[in-house]
Amino acid sequence: MKPVILSTLFLALAAPAFAEGDAAAGEKAFKKCKACYTIANGDEVIYKGGKTGPNLYGVIGRQAGSYEGFKYSKSLAAAGEAGLVWDAESLVNFIADPKAFLKGYLGDSGARSKMSFKMNKGSEDIAAYLISVGPEMEADEAASEEGASDS
Repeated sequence: MKPVILSTLFLALAAPAFAEGDAAAGEKAFKKCKACYTIANGDEVIYKGGKTGPNLYGVIGRQAGSYEGFKYSKSLAAAGEAGLVWDAESLVNFIADPKAFLKGYLGDSGARSKMSFKMNKGSEDIAAYLISVGPEMEADEAASEEGASDS
């Protein structure tokens, strides 16, 4: 078996089982992230935090390592160039153990992440929260409001 496939399989088995998270619990859990991360849509600040990490608004659906103006680790940038686009499951696994995730994704035992924090419990809630405050959710809410006003 190729090392990349074996590493990915190991990571999938070692990572917490992916389950749909609770956005309200994720908002509370995000307090652990606020020292490094903010969530802002332009001038609209959804969650004021630090700037050690990139803005997480719209992270779901974004190519890894691509937020303009942020300097990522070489490994995270390489993962994005290799096709990693954040979805809930990949984000949950990354949050649980960033270094192990990148090692598995890239098949590179030397892969590193600037993020050293690990969160095994509650990472699915963080992902659910980020989805709930992201652009897709806003578009869904706007469409629902338009549909209601047409009735």
